Amino acid sequence: MRKFISVISKLKYLGLLGLPMLFSDMVIWKHIFLFWVFGILEIVLIFPIFIQSLQQVAGLVYIAVKYKSAPDKDNFTPQILYSLPFEGTWVAVNGGVIKETSHSWDMIPQRYAYDFIMLDENGKSFSGNGVSVSDYYCYGKKILAPADGVVVKVKDNCKDSKIMGNGKTDPLIKDIRGNYVLIRHAEKEYTLLAHLMPGSIAVSAGQSVKREQPVAMCGNSGNTSEPHLHFQIQNGKNFFVSAGLPIHFQNIKAISFPNYALYDKRPVKSETSISNTFISRGQCVNNI
Repeated sequence: MRKFISVISKLKYLGLLGLPMLFSDMVIWKHIFLFWVFGILEIVLIFPIFIQSLQQVAGLVYIAVKYKSAPDKDNFTPQILYSLPFEGTWVAVNGGVIKETSHSWDMIPQRYAYDFIMLDENGKSFSGNGVSVSDYYCYGKKILAPADGVVVKVKDNCKDSKIMGNGKTDPLIKDIRGNYVLIRHAEKEYTLLAHLMPGSIAVSAGQSVKREQPVAMCGNSGNTSEPHLHFQIQNGKNFFVSAGLPIHFQNIKAISFPNYALYDKRPVKSETSISNTFISRGQCVNNI
């Protein structure tokens, strides 16, 4: 099914070759234009993700109307300073507080999110051939509450996504977040821990949690190309209509990962001049 979806997602663009039907009565153009039917079929097959894509677009409009300016490192003052939500040393492979390193600058809910993985000295995130989720160093590692708070919502019914290779994501998913834990730490400060291992969530909605308390394990559920932790702070409960917030950390160590270019060829822009409170893509980080 995954290969079929991949094929029809490409075939639909052949419909562009049928646009001369707007200027010509030749039947051949109308037949070629019918390739757009594959686009409709694709929507049907990935309908849950299609709906979430629409929710993301609607959320951007809502946020633009509600907030005159999105929160940023200069105008946002946090009520909480956060710990890293894991044990040991991990590497930030997406994320930062400036556009050049941002997880998803134009997606305001995820603008200041981070993706964390574990890398070895050769810049690899897995041993073996990397086909199985268990090959990845971070898979199954404990995920911790980044600060005291109350669990607002959990989701734990998503299977691990299939590793497609070459940075591709599994089209047969039901939720882009996969399994997740949402924690309220203060008024308008919620953390989202996403892509968690199926069956690993150890907390429930309404439960109080303490800083560095284990809440789940790292997995590969949702919209992910390999096992990792997606971590973000948002100013509301709703993932789609909340603005992302810059994460202010405390008592952490962050240094450049020496062989980061072996994993990711994108240039790394230093943010040390901004503040040692923030971390950035290309740094290995740990709690002190």
